[in-house]
Amino acid sequence: MKRNILVTGSAGFIGFHLTKSLLEKGFSVVGVDNLNDYYDPQLKQNRLDYLNNFVKDRDISGHYDFLKLDISDDKALDRLFSDHHFDIVINLAAQAGVRYSIENPKAYVNSNLVGFANILECCRHGKIGHLLFASSSSVYGMNVKQPFSVSDNTDHPVSLYAATKKSNELLAYSYSHLYDIPCTGLRFFTVYGPYGRPDMAYYSFSEAINKGKPIDVFNHGEMERDFTYIDDIVLGVMALLETPPEPQYNEITKSQARFKVYNIGNNAPISLRRFISAIEASLGKKAIEKMLPMQPGDVLSTFADIDPLVAICDFRPNTPIEIGMEKFISWYLQYIK
Repeated sequence: MKRNILVTGSAGFIGFHLTKSLLEKGFSVVGVDNLNDYYDPQLKQNRLDYLNNFVKDRDISGHYDFLKLDISDDKALDRLFSDHHFDIVINLAAQAGVRYSIENPKAYVNSNLVGFANILECCRHGKIGHLLFASSSSVYGMNVKQPFSVSDNTDHPVSLYAATKKSNELLAYSYSHLYDIPCTGLRFFTVYGPYGRPDMAYYSFSEAINKGKPIDVFNHGEMERDFTYIDDIVLGVMALLETPPEPQYNEITKSQARFKVYNIGNNAPISLRRFISAIEASLGKKAIEKMLPMQPGDVLSTFADIDPLVAICDFRPNTPIEIGMEKFISWYLQYIK
């Protein structure tokens, strides 16, 4: 039987690649996105065009419908769930970005809090078999213990964006406990690749270096990130798709909520220096670096402990930063033409 899946944020970076993979596997997918202008909406439209042509031009059994919809609009979301039965919901719609949350906090409240609460209500009444939702490595804040483990304390977010993602996990846990909704949280670690977000450092650095413009190197380059190539991320999410959590007994609360959170990262942090070098090598150009202090809301390092994910689905990301950046740059140079 063909499974019906809702992907919110399907015109976004991860949503686009995940939707493509779902269609290849023969799933019936409804995608929604508000196509906001946080970054160039044309890139989002190009992703949608690709998906529509992908279904038309290839001999695949998957089916794709797209609706322009904002998940903070509860009435529109209610109509969507009334018109469709979804077996699985993957919520990737969110206002992203750490620094932008300082400039425009209301966007994060509307999308990440109000919107996610609307998703949970619809899953509750729609009797969804499994809800997977995007969290973030940002929830770990300034934790100094490395690597970051899902058992670590995450009660001290250093950005509003991180606070909303932590709130998503708490909201999902309560709904799982109260209404027996199987919920899986996905703490993504610095995802990159073709069709990526222009607000991310790898994209903006590549653009600046290609044009011979200086790049802003924060904390004088003394930072590292657990960069994870998009294909590895998609494999991890696909592996969890049909694996809803079993009841997890909590000794403190006596709850048996069907709720799990996983880190999805590369398990190998990359220094900012190696990261810039990979871009330079792929472009064949040297960077002009402008050294700057640490920015508010940023963290020095991210490093994912992925052992729980390895244990449940043998998740093993294997794309080196040099190979991943080469693939991104190849796409980027074609795209800007």
